[in-house]
Amino acid sequence: MDYHALADLMLVIHALFIVFVVCGGLLTLRWRWVVWLHLPAVVWAVLLEVFGWLCPLTPLEQSLRQATGAASYSGGFVEHYLVQFIYPAGLTRAVQLYLAAGVILVNIVVYGLVIRRRRKYNR
Repeated sequence: MDYHALADLMLVIHALFIVFVVCGGLLTLRWRWVVWLHLPAVVWAVLLEVFGWLCPLTPLEQSLRQATGAASYSGGFVEHYLVQFIYPAGLTRAVQLYLAAGVILVNIVVYGLVIRRRRKYNR
């Protein structure tokens, strides 16, 4: 089994989840049903940040990486560019709380725009 490729895939999925949490509300402008996927993802991400929980994707990706014998994130394109995005240096408790507040704020603004747009077209 190619654990290196699976670890890279987990890293990509993790990054896509983060992007979805931050920007996924915009998809509801096109597809209303996305709200049922997006809002639980936002709640989950905020809970992770507020309580300092570890996302389950992290140990899964790390165990896959360890199965390859790799001790760190060195090597290919995926690791070089995405690891620092997902696991930034200096990630403190205060930074996690700011990230949670940022996610909430961005989504309040996005959903405010979505609701406003829908009301405008429903008149």
